[in-house]
Amino acid sequence: MLRQLLVGGGVSVVNIAIHALVMTILVWVARAVSAKNKSHPAVFLMVVMISTVSILMAAHVAEVLIWSVAYLMVGIAPKGAGSVVYFSFVNYTTLGYGDIIPTERWRLLGPITALNGVILIGWSTAVIFEVLRRALARTETAS
Repeated sequence: MLRQLLVGGGVSVVNIAIHALVMTILVWVARAVSAKNKSHPAVFLMVVMISTVSILMAAHVAEVLIWSVAYLMVGIAPKGAGSVVYFSFVNYTTLGYGDIIPTERWRLLGPITALNGVILIGWSTAVIFEVLRRALARTETAS
């Protein structure tokens, strides 16, 4: 069990670091962009939100792929990159189909992945809300 906690914790910390970097860049860019005068507030709002959510989606996919690499390294799921990536997505998003069963030795990594995903998806939701709030405030002052 200790080995599973160490591996899961290590992968989680790597993903948290990636997410922190992406979040820092997003907040910095959002602040810089919102400081400029915008002549078309609706277009500005759409561009900001599409960009923010797309970048966060890409970050989540990268984090799922990191879990996939970890799964491949420990042999938790059936061979084949497709099934390991699928298994990672199912765990990360807490979907939990159950059609792929992890090996007994590494069974705890699935719930650790789910916890990591829930935390990072929640963090993304908070940032999306904050970026939207700032963008809306900016469009109201531009009107």
